[in-house]
Amino acid sequence: MLESLSSLYLKMLVLYSPFFVLSCFITLTRGYTVKERKKLAWKVAFGTLVASALLYLFGQSIFNIFGITIDAFRIGAGTVLFISALGMAQGKSAVQADNVQQDVTIVPLTIPLTVGPGTIGAMLVMGAGHVHWNDKLTALLAIAIAAATVGVILYLSDRIERILGEQGLQIVSRLMGLFVCALAAQIIFTGVKNYLVL
Repeated sequence: MLESLSSLYLKMLVLYSPFFVLSCFITLTRGYTVKERKKLAWKVAFGTLVASALLYLFGQSIFNIFGITIDAFRIGAGTVLFISALGMAQGKSAVQADNVQQDVTIVPLTIPLTVGPGTIGAMLVMGAGHVHWNDKLTALLAIAIAAATVGVILYLSDRIERILGEQGLQIVSRLMGLFVCALAAQIIFTGVKNYLVL
């Protein structure tokens, strides 16, 4: 169980791309105090946990309603995730700090930055693929720990920004983008392999 938990936790962490979210978080909270940033960090972590858990738990129901096969969805979700990750790996800016007055907790920090289209697809596929409750509980625990990790990284945003600097954050974000690209490719290949019964 511990091996499965750590594997799922690492996958979730790669999907959430916390250092990419961190660079966006810093951009969007330029006018915030340290206390406001810390409070916002936990709100984003909680929003990420709730959104991910709901997607994971209702994945199978969504497939049943729309009549989509899991493997077809794997190919689609993997493609969307790959496109998103490509932008991340190229260092393209995902946000602009135009309206710092508005609440950025749910949109854009939780959705679509932390739980983006590719992550949503991956969560649905994962939820539909886990049949036994032991697997489901392990996955939910991994989701909770990964969401908490995102919260901790955002909570420490001021310190991390001082240590890494802007260029350091960009480098780490691009590396995360490469890992997400690899994960997306694996999702696509699994879908194609299962769909063609190779």
